[in-house]
Amino acid sequence: MENKEELYNFYAMLDRMQYIQRWGLMRNTRQENLKEHSFDVAVIAHSLALIHNNILKKDPVDPFLTMAEALYHDVTEIITGDMPTPIKYKNDQLKSAYKEVEAQAAQNLLELLPEELKGDFTELLTPDLSDEKRKEVHRLVKVADRISAFLKCLMEEKAANDEFRSAKESIEKSIHDLNCEEAEYYLAHFVPPYGMTLDEISK
Repeated sequence: MENKEELYNFYAMLDRMQYIQRWGLMRNTRQENLKEHSFDVAVIAHSLALIHNNILKKDPVDPFLTMAEALYHDVTEIITGDMPTPIKYKNDQLKSAYKEVEAQAAQNLLELLPEELKGDFTELLTPDLSDEKRKEVHRLVKVADRISAFLKCLMEEKAANDEFRSAKESIEKSIHDLNCEEAEYYLAHFVPPYGMTLDEISK
């Protein structure tokens, strides 16, 4: 039987996501922390999976696994901090080095769990992409992450902050370049109400 006095720091560490600020190189009208970003990505990823399954009628993916991976997709940034995308992907050497740092950070987080839970969280933090269905889940999470970034830019632009204008244009183009039907559906049907007033949304 498990020692009742044994303490595990995993969830206390996750709680610190609220202290990791995103978009650190840019002037923000409203700061966005890692915790709220992860919730946003999880909601969008879940919706993309439902669009994938129920509207586009593709080979089904698990919407709850998609949501779970999205919720934990950036937890390594508790340790690494939020590395700005232009730096992270500046060249192959930096990209490869950062991947190694992320992998080590994931292992450090897994060590904060009891043995009985490590397998489940290994699947979320370091998914096996050799399986096609698992790869599809991972793809939707990546797309959701990009849509979340686009929405941040959109909201900053609506707040009259030109700082995010070029980022918005480039992220929007990168989403379209993916030729992702799920993303196109989301952009067409769910994005326009963002930035509406409460009265407009409530109609």
